[in-house]
Amino acid sequence: MGGLIRRAAARSDEADAAGTALTLAVMLGAGVTAARAWQHLAESGDPGAVRVHEAHDRGAPLPTAIAALGGRWIDVAAAWSVATVVGAPLAETLRAIAASMRDAQEAADEVRVALAEPAATARLMGWLPLVAVALGIVLGFDTIGVLLGSPFGIACLGAGVALIVAARLWNARLVRRAGDEGSVPGIGAELLAIALGGGVSIDRARDVVDAARAETPGKHDASSVDEILALSRSAGVPAVELLRAKAELERHRARVEGRLHAAQLSSRLLLPLGVCTLPAFLLLGVVPMFLSVVSSTDLTLP
Repeated sequence: MGGLIRRAAARSDEADAAGTALTLAVMLGAGVTAARAWQHLAESGDPGAVRVHEAHDRGAPLPTAIAALGGRWIDVAAAWSVATVVGAPLAETLRAIAASMRDAQEAADEVRVALAEPAATARLMGWLPLVAVALGIVLGFDTIGVLLGSPFGIACLGAGVALIVAARLWNARLVRRAGDEGSVPGIGAELLAIALGGGVSIDRARDVVDAARAETPGKHDASSVDEILALSRSAGVPAVELLRAKAELERHRARVEGRLHAAQLSSRLLLPLGVCTLPAFLLLGVVPMFLSVVSSTDLTLP
């Protein structure tokens, strides 16, 4: 339950980051200064804006204050820093980043929908050992007495509980890995496009993007853009549009890969089922029932 709450909170924060970035873009486009825009948002009750405004009042630069919120805010902070340094229009930059985050969020939502069925099946199968214990009691077997009343039963109980815990942890890890999101796909190309949009050279743009990443630590997209820049030079095509097309392609690939991982999860979840859940079912359900029958016939228990 705690994991579900944390994931729901994370999704809410990501949606808030995109919405706040878009609101900021509107205010900045209307001529409101950056500091005043954050102040207005803070006064309206936006929790993220409150923290940014308070940190900025204490002397922290806006990119640093934004990055301190964590999550997708790190991408907003990096884009803000790049646009500020190269003189790119901040309102347009925030609109582009908000659109990228919403696209990434839609892809992540599709993956979560695809993950829902196999994850729910894994949780349901995890209750099988406990169902076996309850079934033995309902059928009249002395399951609890066997599990707690003999050394062999206690060993079965300990091993069964350990296998249940292992299965749950294994399932959770598989689901978590299949749904990993990290930073916005294509953010590296998007940041470089923002820098070049400010009219600086490619070398200068790269330096600015690298500096922004250093100032806003986190999990950034590290895909290479060398081929795109080389194509731009050889074909005489503006690198900005090529980079943005690359960013869109990376988000599309992330969407497809996420759905593939979700589809593969169903077969991968069979591993903890066979290795942990079914043996726990035998240890906590079948074995105690057998021992209960043996004890009722006055045979010597192990």
